Amino acid sequence: MKHRRIPRRRAALAGAGAVALIGAAVTFQTANASDDTPDPTPDRLSVAQAGKLASSLGKELGADAAGTYYDAKARQLVVNVLDKSAVRTAESAGARARLVENSLAELRSARATLSDKASIPGTAWATDPASNKVVVTADRTVRGAELKRLTEVVGKLGGTVELQRTKGEFKPFVAGGDAIFGGGSRCSLGFNVVKDGAPHFLTAGHCTESVTSWSDKQGGPAIGENAGSSFPGNDYGIVKYSGDTAHPSEVNLYNGSTQKITKAGEATVGQQVRRSGSTTQLHDGKVTGLNATVNYGNGDVVNGLIQTDVCAEPGDSGGALFAGDTALGLTSGGSGDCTSGGETFFQPVPEALEAYGAQIG
Repeated sequence: MKHRRIPRRRAALAGAGAVALIGAAVTFQTANASDDTPDPTPDRLSVAQAGKLASSLGKELGADAAGTYYDAKARQLVVNVLDKSAVRTAESAGARARLVENSLAELRSARATLSDKASIPGTAWATDPASNKVVVTADRTVRGAELKRLTEVVGKLGGTVELQRTKGEFKPFVAGGDAIFGGGSRCSLGFNVVKDGAPHFLTAGHCTESVTSWSDKQGGPAIGENAGSSFPGNDYGIVKYSGDTAHPSEVNLYNGSTQKITKAGEATVGQQVRRSGSTTQLHDGKVTGLNATVNYGNGDVVNGLIQTDVCAEPGDSGGALFAGDTALGLTSGGSGDCTSGGETFFQPVPEALEAYGAQIG
């Protein structure tokens, strides 16, 4: 793929860059509906409306709420609840309620146990509101004594946890959307932002961890210098532009057009999303989990990630996850590829913006 200078290609485009695609045990909350759950006729909602309703119902229901997700086909917010009185409250507010067995407190306790007793490289876990369980995913490298230990821990947690296997391998990928280069590595630009009145861009923290100066072509002049980096724990970094590089707030769609980005937002389970990266260009899918924990190995554990079924490959790291004009995430890592599929994890953009005092622009 031929890479032109960002000033001509508009640096705001989110490319695929160094992606840490790593296999980790992922836990998801999934809602198990009981046979006697009423059949409501909730309002049709946009993702943004569903997000606001989820927030307000979470406060109103308190401990009776057990997670939410968005049914994109029906355009409904699904709320997991623990008793029938909460069902009535949720439905009267315009959501679809489902009676489930596991409370959020029980799921959080299960996650804590996994973190304490089964934090094994090649695993990930996240809360999936569709199954009302913590779903743990183990990649192909987890075997022998480690697989036995993981299986035993999951077994003792009973109905709160489900163990899955993936044929891929969770690992960091450093290679090339609108690509950015530094120190022999290639990553993808995520989103253009403004900090203290000056233009910057966001990318993955595992990219900025060891690279201080970035170019828009291999061996080319610097277009920016690192202004902040956080990895592991988080996976975001910020680079300050130098010179006259153009920096529109757009994402490269790889068909000769771009998507304007006007704001950042929180992802919702079930939401349809797109990812742009320099290796595999534009792909779409949906959000399958939130607050995922991924163990990349070598002590590199990242928390609070968005999990999706959107594919990615080496070189897509740092690239943009978005829905319409809303920035959602920065490509962190995962397993699989864009031929066989896989799981991909993203650092939420709002957290990175808050950390650096930056704004989309």
